[in-house]
Amino acid sequence: MSEATPRSRDPFATLNAAQRAAIEYGMDALRAGEAPGPLLVIAGAGSGKTRTLTARVANLILNGADPRRILLLTFTRRAAREMTRRAQALIADATASGGAGETELDWSGTFHATGQRLLRLHARQLGLSPDFTVLDRSDAEDLLDIVRNDLELGQRGRRFPRKGACLSIYSLAVNARQPLEQVLKRQFPQYGDYEEELKRLFAGYVDAKQQRDLLDYDDLLLYWAEALRAPQIAEDMRRRFDHILVDEYQDTNAVQEDILLGLAPSGAGLTAVGDDAQSIYAFRAATIENILQFPSRFPRAVEVVRLEENYRSTQPILAAANAVIAHSPRRYQKELWSRRTGGGRPMLVTVEDDRAQVDHIVREILVRLEEGVDLKRQAVLMRAGWHSGSLEIELTRRNIPFVKYGGLKFLEAAHVKDTVAVLRWAENPRDQVAGFRALQILPGIGPGNARRALTEVDRGGPLAEALQRFRAPANARDEVAALAELMAALTDARTDWSTQPNLARRWYARHLERLYDNPQPRERDLEQFERIAQTYPSRGRFLGEVALDPPEAASDDAGAPLIDDDYLILSTIHSAKGQEYHAVYLMNVVDGCIPSDMATGSEEEIEEERRPLYVAMTRARDHLHLLVPHRFYRTAQRRHGDAYVTAAVSRFLPESINDHFERCAEGGARAETESAATGATVDLKSTMRDMWR
Repeated sequence: MSEATPRSRDPFATLNAAQRAAIEYGMDALRAGEAPGPLLVIAGAGSGKTRTLTARVANLILNGADPRRILLLTFTRRAAREMTRRAQALIADATASGGAGETELDWSGTFHATGQRLLRLHARQLGLSPDFTVLDRSDAEDLLDIVRNDLELGQRGRRFPRKGACLSIYSLAVNARQPLEQVLKRQFPQYGDYEEELKRLFAGYVDAKQQRDLLDYDDLLLYWAEALRAPQIAEDMRRRFDHILVDEYQDTNAVQEDILLGLAPSGAGLTAVGDDAQSIYAFRAATIENILQFPSRFPRAVEVVRLEENYRSTQPILAAANAVIAHSPRRYQKELWSRRTGGGRPMLVTVEDDRAQVDHIVREILVRLEEGVDLKRQAVLMRAGWHSGSLEIELTRRNIPFVKYGGLKFLEAAHVKDTVAVLRWAENPRDQVAGFRALQILPGIGPGNARRALTEVDRGGPLAEALQRFRAPANARDEVAALAELMAALTDARTDWSTQPNLARRWYARHLERLYDNPQPRERDLEQFERIAQTYPSRGRFLGEVALDPPEAASDDAGAPLIDDDYLILSTIHSAKGQEYHAVYLMNVVDGCIPSDMATGSEEEIEEERRPLYVAMTRARDHLHLLVPHRFYRTAQRRHGDAYVTAAVSRFLPESINDHFERCAEGGARAETESAATGATVDLKSTMRDMWR
């Protein structure tokens, strides 16, 4: 232990009483040469969690802790760097040294980076090569695919999970410490019949990694946890650290908890910071039980400090959020409050349908913009990325720039662009760009064969007949025939436009399983696409609207638009965690969406759905609008016929908390009409040609 650093001033003077209690806990023991007991900081949304954690790191060092023996575990490298920088600045401020190079934290980083470092240090003891290679997700998928092919698991005349799905199943089973049977039953029921084959695949995958000295991301945690079961290695690792601090503890999984129990079995020197109300990553194997059971996991008494003062939101917004989470049966009691007492109650807005929902959101965004609130300070949040399809089209039409986090821009997703290409080609057989893309959807048709097919189309005649004339490769003839049949239907004047999106979607759905590892979300996208397309009066009108801002490429993060320095934020709730905005608009606050109708099978699942609503509400600083469409498109209902259902407000907003909201109802959008005139009355083509004569 280092000597306590003399202070010239108090760097923590601006902390509130609860934050101060969190950073001071155990300092008397530390100064007496003993390790502080375990500390759990329940940090409510916007309560200064990062500030408190970095201040505790700085205070440990100022009270004599050796910075080289402090382990700070975070979930991103950026968070680790930022916390280290802040802690150094606090120490420099306290000592008036102007710098804190001597307080560099040697062990600050993510769980995975720290695990890799420790495994290399103990590689010989663990039977590993010190030069082992770490596979990224793409490499891991490729290796799984090699093993899958070697075992001929995809060649038995029936569908087998593709490599991405296989890796997701493997990763969830490993990190959740759950039997494969349970993982398949709860998260991947469509693959329940493949349990034995998947066990063979995963056994072969582990063998392949070990033969090649390879570790994937999951191995970095799993090997670390298993190494701590060996008494001598565990003792060596424990001796490296006097203090362990963990950020976002509610997001840890079963393996990470095993690691912490192995490093600090009594809890001595352990600090965990998190918020059970923001535990929303169960689909990544995170478990809320880690934070709920923290006080009972360690033999030493655990100190629990609650941070309840919120520095972000107005009091009316916090009162509504508190009322929502108060109905959760298992949680740490806390009541967020703010000194920002101004502002109105959150708006609970009932609208007729999705169209009216979009109209309300866009109108309010523009109102805020006129009030001086930049687009960047406003966010539209949604439970699933595909919910924003209609909104994205309207924003594009109105030239309102936006970025989207937690999913592709709707019109940039490859499967949506493919379906648009099919409709474009039917609309204009001379559109070779659309035809070139549509043809290459088919198995056995590459760029060369696609060009040959387009040459046949150029010879003239109906598009369907041209495709029938095309001499396709033997392995593609049936699919080319199916495409010709689709084009015959789409170009038939008797086929009403309202049925054409459905025809195109059903045709493309046959290719999803072959083209994508995880087809289910894309199926929902295409159902959303069909629904949007049917709101337009004609195919030409629809295609013209979606071409207003033609997408160039798909990306998980759309990035900042080039047309403006300011842009609206669209985000899934999960991707918005940790962010804050002046105004938040939350879409589809109805049963079937929040909670999802696919996640109401147990009380645990329902509570996992309640917490994202709380997270979404606590992102707002001054304005919060919760949108409740009366008619809601629920994909799970399609098998029952009409996909539109009369939606009820989310069960998480019972009448008993109505007083916390300003309620209003709005009608639907006005229907647009088009001119019934037919026939060309102005020869625009000649006018355009004459400009250059």
